[in-house]
Amino acid sequence: MLVTDLMPAQVKSSPSLMIVLHGLGDSIEGYRWLPPALGLPWLNYLLVNAPDQYFGGYAWYDFSGDAGTGVERSRALLFELLDEQRTRGWRADQTMLFGFSQGCLMTIEVGLRYPHLFAGLVGISGYVHEPQRLLLELSPVARQQRLLVTHGLDDPLIPFGPVREQVNLLKAEGIHIEWHEFVKGHTIAGEQELAAVRSFVRARFGRNQA
Repeated sequence: MLVTDLMPAQVKSSPSLMIVLHGLGDSIEGYRWLPPALGLPWLNYLLVNAPDQYFGGYAWYDFSGDAGTGVERSRALLFELLDEQRTRGWRADQTMLFGFSQGCLMTIEVGLRYPHLFAGLVGISGYVHEPQRLLLELSPVARQQRLLVTHGLDDPLIPFGPVREQVNLLKAEGIHIEWHEFVKGHTIAGEQELAAVRSFVRARFGRNQA
């Protein structure tokens, strides 16, 4: 089972949940800043550690070797986690996935294969694993999912051009993606990018106010 930590909403009994998937070498601890930064008091956060240790942090897959094996294993673990959350009363349509870098890849990987409709999917500074295969294995509700995907024009680790091509491929096949480009490297671009995320989250949960 994956290690998780629930950061409860300030608004008690709120049904809305964001599951946060970190990037390579990071951990739960690297995303404790996100709830206060987004400033959405009605949103619960479930921070998740990836399964593999990596230089003091964790990884979802081995990017330098056989990535596919790790991606599939982590996808199965996240499916189990999502099923567990549903048994605990967190409805999928009130749950959003958020991922950065490797976590972005896993958000897209899981979000478009899981058989239940999410509130939304947020992927930052990542890419799509085997997009042609993904299109062949879409869930029955994949074309109803709503995604926000962002990327940096100056990303030195995951080049911008190929990611935009992957996103355009998915969009051409009927996947609903809101795409944002930022002048940034491999990071989250401060309030400018957080504002785009915040707007998407509010819209998907039907919360026009904070």
